Amino acid sequence: MSNLKEAIESGKTSLGIELGSTRIKAVLIDESHKPIASGSYDWENQLENGIWTYALDEVWKGLRGSYQALKEDVKNQYGAELTTVGALGISAMMHGYLVFDKEGNQLVPFRTWRNTITGQAAGELTELFQYNIPQRWSIAHLYQAVLNGEEHLPRIDYMTTLAGYIHWKLTGRRAMGVGEASGMFPVDTKTGQFYERMLNQFDELVAKKGYSWKLKEILPEVLSAGEAAGELTEEGAKLLDPSGVLKVGIPLCPPEGDAGTGMVATNSVAQRTGNISAGTSGFAMIVLEHELKKVHPEIDMVTTPDGSLVGMAHTNNCTSDLNAWVGLFKEFAENFGMKVDMNELFGTLYRKALEGDPECGGLLAYNYFSGEHVTGFEEGRPLFVRKPDSKFNLANFMRVHLMTSLGAMRTGMDILIKEEGVQVDEIVGHGGLFKTKGVGQRFVAAVMNVPVVVMETAGEGGAWGIALLAAYMKNRGEGESLGAYLADKVFAGEKGERMEPDAKDVEGYDTFIQHYTEGLAIERAAVEHLR
Repeated sequence: MSNLKEAIESGKTSLGIELGSTRIKAVLIDESHKPIASGSYDWENQLENGIWTYALDEVWKGLRGSYQALKEDVKNQYGAELTTVGALGISAMMHGYLVFDKEGNQLVPFRTWRNTITGQAAGELTELFQYNIPQRWSIAHLYQAVLNGEEHLPRIDYMTTLAGYIHWKLTGRRAMGVGEASGMFPVDTKTGQFYERMLNQFDELVAKKGYSWKLKEILPEVLSAGEAAGELTEEGAKLLDPSGVLKVGIPLCPPEGDAGTGMVATNSVAQRTGNISAGTSGFAMIVLEHELKKVHPEIDMVTTPDGSLVGMAHTNNCTSDLNAWVGLFKEFAENFGMKVDMNELFGTLYRKALEGDPECGGLLAYNYFSGEHVTGFEEGRPLFVRKPDSKFNLANFMRVHLMTSLGAMRTGMDILIKEEGVQVDEIVGHGGLFKTKGVGQRFVAAVMNVPVVVMETAGEGGAWGIALLAAYMKNRGEGESLGAYLADKVFAGEKGERMEPDAKDVEGYDTFIQHYTEGLAIERAAVEHLR
């Protein structure tokens, strides 16, 4: 304790803050990269005039709230006042649209990743660039505003993301990590910068509009992990800690997105490694050895924080429907006067799924609370269906809902692995699906047909990941890569729980996904007729 108190007071720590969709979390780590204190603040997006957004006042209220909670945790645990850290990093939800004029005034409310209002722009840019541009990306939002003829466009001086905005206000520097930047506009992994060809194509596309800016001029500077990205200014220190005790001059690493921090937190930045996050939404990412042979609208192309190309299968829906069914079982039990522990209930039902038939006994379900771009749905309807001769029992019922939670993701991964021949040695799993030991892990191994590893530290999350990136910037050796730093200094000796795919599970999932694909017509009918 005395050693940690001394480390805190002398700044031998690194601090990461990540703004997730429902929580802002701050994590302080020591020189051995272990979390020693944390603080958080809960928040929610708002739907205003048809746009999902967060007010910037709420951004700063949440940042200060999470940092204040961290300070209190430090005080309570160690009797120390937090006045400085060795390095600082900011992370947030990727993508979206934040634009400012020359005076720094926000021009339109923040348009988050959740908005699906850029379909025309995303389609036209994908065709123009011959590179997949998802609706969530900043460039899709910008071009949709062009197509809409929005009046704020001539006054844009800077376009950024949430993480980039906060970093700018803390340091005065318009900089961004390459992983986060790759969710704004395509990045050329050979140069680690935005694709020049595509920048020029965009400028030619909008030339007739007569804007005073070129695209490159309003985008942030792109930096790789380990590069210095500025220092905390006096104004920035007061924004984060209004008490005035936080010292200026703290170095900041390049701000990163939640995909990049997830890669770092699971030691998945080397080629042929991957990670899967399975919670309310889900995504699977594989670090690629080479460019894909063709453009796939189902696959997002982003990068690791040190600039390696990543293929991502992102799904809007994962465990929400599964959680809803577990909630129904909870209500049933409570009506019989039973007190229900949710962790025990989830564990019991998840383990029951392991007793089911490999292909779920002919049961079929879809977990589409919202649209699912991977399978071509703009809206969704949660759905469960069975044939008269299906084996309808609890084990198969739970199994089908676990398996369908990964159905859209499997569709995307089939493109990467089967069509593109992408190689992956193992997948690291994190998120709510993996809380019951051995269950979610076993299903993901069957879905991907690759070994799945779950680490104890994977639960630390993105705030820990950006703290690690801050520590890497501060402590890395000459020429030491991010992958080597993580392997040798952060995850050394931590192998995690590794599970190989079970042949019967793999065969069963292959049968299930065939039924799933054929049954999408049922889901389509539900969307069209259930209004």
